[in-house]
Amino acid sequence: MRVPVKSHASLLLGEFSSQNQVFFRYHESKTASFLKLEAFLPFFKHCANFQLVKEGTLAHADAIKMGFDSYTSAGNSIMSFYLKLGMKGCARNVFDEMPWKDSVSWNALIHGFSSQGDSQLGLCLFIEAKACGFVPNLSTLVLVLQACWKLKALTEGQCFHGFIVKSGFTSYISLQNSLVSFYGKSNNVESAQKLFDEISERDVISWSSLISCYVQTGGAVNALQLFRKMSMEDGIEMDGLVLVTVLQACSFVGYVDFGRSVHGHVFQRGFEADLFISNSLIDMYSKCFHMNSAYMVFIQMAQTNLVSWNSILSGLVENDKYMEALLLLESMKKAAVQGDAYTAVILLQACKMLGLEAFCRSIHALIIRRLFELNNFVMNSLLDAYAKCELMELALRLFRQMRSRDVVSWSTMISGFSHCGEPHKAVAFFIHMRLGRHGPNSVTLLSLLEACSTLADLKLSKCVHAVAARSSFSHNLSVATALLDAYAKCGSLNSSRKIFRGMTEKNLLSWNAMIAALGMNGCAREALAALEEMTVQNVKPNGVTMLSILSACSHGGLVQEGLLLFQRMSEDFYDLKPRMEHYSCIVDMLARAGDVVGGFEVIKRMSEEGVEAAPAAWGALLSACRRFGHREIEENVASHVLELEPLSSAGYVLSSSLYAMAGLQDETARLRLLMKEKGVRVVSGYSLVHAKRFLSWDESHLMTQEIYSMVDLLHDCIKWPYDDET
Repeated sequence: MRVPVKSHASLLLGEFSSQNQVFFRYHESKTASFLKLEAFLPFFKHCANFQLVKEGTLAHADAIKMGFDSYTSAGNSIMSFYLKLGMKGCARNVFDEMPWKDSVSWNALIHGFSSQGDSQLGLCLFIEAKACGFVPNLSTLVLVLQACWKLKALTEGQCFHGFIVKSGFTSYISLQNSLVSFYGKSNNVESAQKLFDEISERDVISWSSLISCYVQTGGAVNALQLFRKMSMEDGIEMDGLVLVTVLQACSFVGYVDFGRSVHGHVFQRGFEADLFISNSLIDMYSKCFHMNSAYMVFIQMAQTNLVSWNSILSGLVENDKYMEALLLLESMKKAAVQGDAYTAVILLQACKMLGLEAFCRSIHALIIRRLFELNNFVMNSLLDAYAKCELMELALRLFRQMRSRDVVSWSTMISGFSHCGEPHKAVAFFIHMRLGRHGPNSVTLLSLLEACSTLADLKLSKCVHAVAARSSFSHNLSVATALLDAYAKCGSLNSSRKIFRGMTEKNLLSWNAMIAALGMNGCAREALAALEEMTVQNVKPNGVTMLSILSACSHGGLVQEGLLLFQRMSEDFYDLKPRMEHYSCIVDMLARAGDVVGGFEVIKRMSEEGVEAAPAAWGALLSACRRFGHREIEENVASHVLELEPLSSAGYVLSSSLYAMAGLQDETARLRLLMKEKGVRVVSGYSLVHAKRFLSWDESHLMTQEIYSMVDLLHDCIKWPYDDET
């Protein structure tokens, strides 16, 4: 015989009817002026369940009039009523006025404060209650443990662990799991593992607590191994929380195959409709660089939320699919999903990578409409996007309009000016930053050192070095590497050597910077020695390393050494595939040594291997033809240079010089006419010398007259670039 099952509505009606009976019984006894304590206690529960604040407070007044508030049971009911309504102050007043408090009183108060987010007060109440000798219940103990890890009170939590052992509560699985979770969230993996091993009958919460502990502390591989053991245990039903944690571990270490097997568990357990798990799958596939799989999960979701859209947009940007992210924004609008501040930041990242000025402006308008201007993270991202799109006027205007500026805002502007080739403004901005009493961070110093490198100003580099030392950033690996590079570009190789020797640790970037420093300052053999030392210390060179060392060989005239290193690149010695830059460097090296034919052969070999020679390689070969002479190939080389860089003056000047040397006046005239037709202007090279300056009205210098005479002479000799037409 089939037993009829009550519907959800009928159950609610039944509950409502029973609650009404409590309400009417209380008012009936109140009307009859014969109130009993038994009518009070359920009435407060009724008021709490239905959020009846006024009725509950009136009943509290009636209880005081009748003297029922002196009863512990009544006090507990009134206190519970206030706690359930979030009126913690009233609840504490009731508790303080109770003449006698039992364990129920303390448990209710501690539970109420702890469960409503006031962990600090909940923990203090527990310490106070323990001194009064109360007996806590299981739920109170669990909440106190949660308060310990939320407050990062490791010492108090360890003392509380001792109290649990003494009180004989260690056999309860819920408390054992809470202890594992407490030590895990306190980053004490050893204690968490030890407690886990002591649990005789583990449930899914035990496993997920320890797995989560390993993921939080950087042991993602251990977490995945633990999950594999868990899946082989009998009677353990996986829940959504453990699957999400394992997917997070897969994304940390890039184990996409393991992630796919977890995806299989999701289907097997019927969790594919779980929104939280689907979002975690999108995130896992995105961070493992499998965007097709991430997108398939996204489009197959029956229901999506803002987190889903943000996850797929973030994944596209992380995988360098910037235009796809911006196009997906249209689909988001059609789905009537409004983005949040995080959405704006993701889209700004895509815009700055593509250099799309119009999109940056439209997202700026969106930020204004959605009132995100108070969010510093959003405004700093917008500043960065404008700077990367080289819209520094807009960035500066936005910076001045910002209501609050932090070190990130200042650093973004300094980085923007350095990136846009305005190093003087970057330095000036840093001075204003210091005047505003904003301390620099490592990004500020890196941007400032980039400006120093561009200016090749040794004095300024030393000033930044002093700022880094005072700010305790001089031992930062990135800052130290940037300092090394800045000193090298200022010509102070000894300073670069000192910084490099003083580094406590060195990575590939540090070695690359030192080798490049030696190469650009003419110490080619020392650069070769640094390469050997680098390989001895098990630091494998990359393409940038080889480019720096080949450039050093080229400028140092070490042709045989350079050719040997180039040969080693494609062999097992370095296992690196030569790129266009490496071939161009070899062409330049041979051209400088006068081996024009050898350089031309390298270019032909490049074309055979599917690598197109860069304009720099053809230009180096053309320069060698002019210097050493080679009529057989110079015309071919000249035509390639003009074809690859039709608007560059260097190719025309070199070709014109070659024809003039050969006595081909007609060809020389043809090239000059071609330059005029295309509007190509000759850009002269220059050398920069930093010297002490003096003001025009200052005549205190001993050689004032001689200096003014030299200035007048230079003024007469200099041809102003805008006077070409006259």
